[in-house]
Amino acid sequence: MDRLVGKYCKIVLKEPGKEKASVISGRLEEIDYDAGFVIVDSEQGLGCLNLKSIVAIKPKSSPRSRRSIKGDELAFVGIGTLIVFIALILVSAVAASVLIKTGETLQQRANKVGLQTTREISSGLAVIDAVGYANENKTYITHLALTIRPRAGSQDIDLKNTILYLKYDRLITLTYSPEEGYVAPRVGPEGVFHTLKVTLNATTFGIIALHDADGSIYRNYGMNVGDKAIIIVNLSAAFNGSGLPPRASISGSFVPEIGAPGTFDAAAPCVFTNRIVELV
Repeated sequence: MDRLVGKYCKIVLKEPGKEKASVISGRLEEIDYDAGFVIVDSEQGLGCLNLKSIVAIKPKSSPRSRRSIKGDELAFVGIGTLIVFIALILVSAVAASVLIKTGETLQQRANKVGLQTTREISSGLAVIDAVGYANENKTYITHLALTIRPRAGSQDIDLKNTILYLKYDRLITLTYSPEEGYVAPRVGPEGVFHTLKVTLNATTFGIIALHDADGSIYRNYGMNVGDKAIIIVNLSAAFNGSGLPPRASISGSFVPEIGAPGTFDAAAPCVFTNRIVELV
């Protein structure tokens, strides 16, 4: 039995006068042969057994005690790790939501900017001809006629929201007046420079529909693909009552609300042989 001291054993006991035996499992701490006791450290605690009541002792593997399980503090570390893990998941979810929302906003903004850029680049006006009208003495060009059309692939252009810039001895701006008489559905029999029913002033230009299949220029001042119009300008009123003299040049641009402007540079010939003057 001395070899079992310090080992975990299974001890079978049978008290005198009892028919059934009992079993105690624990560590065998010490054997006192003189006193007749065995000291055992079991789950119930440290105790002593009568050596005479021991029927058998068998070595046994030591199970993990409940006290060691209760005293294990690794569970607290696991809970902390779980809390940190859940917090990381929540933070990641919030960050992912913000990134997705930001990405959608940027995508919508990029699409909008792309459409606006495409509209700006593709839309616009083109000035295809410039003709002047001289006074009776053929000393000055008193009126200017600009033939315009939309650029290829251009969207509809609202002529009443366009601005005409002219530069000769100074820079002037002209806009369209929506009053009756400043627009004509076609060129009249009296000619381009006598079609409009009103006298143009220094800050207003007139419109004559040259090619307007759907009537959009005359009814709504709108030009679409295939339309052509003539813009009439009173140079005498714009340039202090005189006009454009021979050998002089004039430049300008017709700027729509959206799109590229139509620019032109025109020079008067040295002699006006007719009242209708082709500007080059």
